[in-house]
Amino acid sequence: MLTRRTLLKAAACAACAAGLPAVALGGGLFTQAAFEAAQKAGRPILVDISASWCSTCKAQKPILSALSKSETFKDFVMLEVDFDSQKDVVRALKARNQSTLIVFKGINEVGRSVGDTDPDSIEALLSKAL
Repeated sequence: MLTRRTLLKAAACAACAAGLPAVALGGGLFTQAAFEAAQKAGRPILVDISASWCSTCKAQKPILSALSKSETFKDFVMLEVDFDSQKDVVRALKARNQSTLIVFKGINEVGRSVGDTDPDSIEALLSKAL
């Protein structure tokens, strides 16, 4: 069943794939098309693998939200993978846990972290894609 949230996330991913500005974290549900379009464009990408029940993921959200609003990271494409419902994507990205953050610079993975809730180290992780 399609929900309003699912439709909004799909629209945000379509905008991302069309080359429009990056969406704030939580606004872009991972789709292969959006991911490949961002890679092809050479954009910096953050893939956030999270679960709604995960306390570490919840602690990461405000940090990622603040970073996504900063001038430094405004060009990032931030895509969220639901750990429970997107198992195929989780496996393809070789993630074993929720609260995994994976950073790409175009087609190249440049860093990843699991369970990190330190704002400075998350910022340093994202900086690897600049």
